[in-house]
Amino acid sequence: MVPAGNVAAMIALALVLLIVGIVLLLLGVFIGAAKFLLWIGIVILIVAVILGLVRFIRRNV
Repeated sequence: MVPAGNVAAMIALALVLLIVGIVLLLLGVFIGAAKFLLWIGIVILIVAVILGLVRFIRRNV
C-alpha cells in the first residue's frame, strides 16, 4: 500500500513538472525538454490518480 504522503508528493511533482513544461513551451525555449517534462508530468499524474483511486476503493470495501 502506498502512504498518502507519497501520492501527494507525486501529484505535487507532476504539477510542478507540468507548470515548468508549459512555461518552457510558451517561451519557445528548449521545446524538446518541454515536451519531455509534459509527458513525465502526465504519466506521474495518471499513476497518482490510479493509486489514489485504488486506495480509496480499498478503504471503502
